[in-house]
Amino acid sequence: MLKVESLQVSYGKIKALHGIDFSVNQGEIVTIIGANGAGKSTTLRAISRLVPVEPGSRLSFQGQNLLDHPADKVVSQLGISHVPEGRRLFGNLTVTENLKLACFARKDAEGVARDLKRVFAIFPRLEERREQKSATLSGGEQQMLAVARAFMSGRKLMLLDEPSMGLAPLLMLRVFDALKEINQEGTAILLVEQNARLALKFAQRAYLLENGLIAAQGSTAQLMEDPQVKKAYLGG
Repeated sequence: MLKVESLQVSYGKIKALHGIDFSVNQGEIVTIIGANGAGKSTTLRAISRLVPVEPGSRLSFQGQNLLDHPADKVVSQLGISHVPEGRRLFGNLTVTENLKLACFARKDAEGVARDLKRVFAIFPRLEERREQKSATLSGGEQQMLAVARAFMSGRKLMLLDEPSMGLAPLLMLRVFDALKEINQEGTAILLVEQNARLALKFAQRAYLLENGLIAAQGSTAQLMEDPQVKKAYLGG
């Protein structure tokens, strides 16, 4: 589904990614774990076409060259949605307005209405607050809205950047339960997460990113037993 080869990204003279390779298959949940500054967010931003990549980088999605698509077309034409770190909602708009704004490129009014109903079924808390300004929501509710907005805009592949950040444990579990439900309906998920234990329990395959390089990869069960991962990220 998604294939990334030799991905290189630099910020000025600082090399963030040194030519990494990874993939996400249809309907799969894949996680990229690693410390702050490892290049995890940069990886997602490169897929979303929000940062330029260096020559030799190859990114394809369902057989199409991602590098031929600007950021808005990655969402509207390819169906890749991105839940960024920090949520970045429109705080002065209501929950419903945020969700409808995510559908700016969609022409299927019936499909939008159906998806809005489905989102409120997955996140009943959002339906209760549908006319509330998003800036007044709790952190957990804002994260739910960020995921719901991505659900409305494109659902073939969802990119998630640190969805657990700042959430109380109970709300965090609710968000991840909802993500599991979305995945079971056919949406593939690429998750970037600093909480390695949570990420490895949630996903099926994992990549460990260190200093812009893939340091380990395999099933999540394999990485949970990897001595390097256990020592550095799982407290063991």
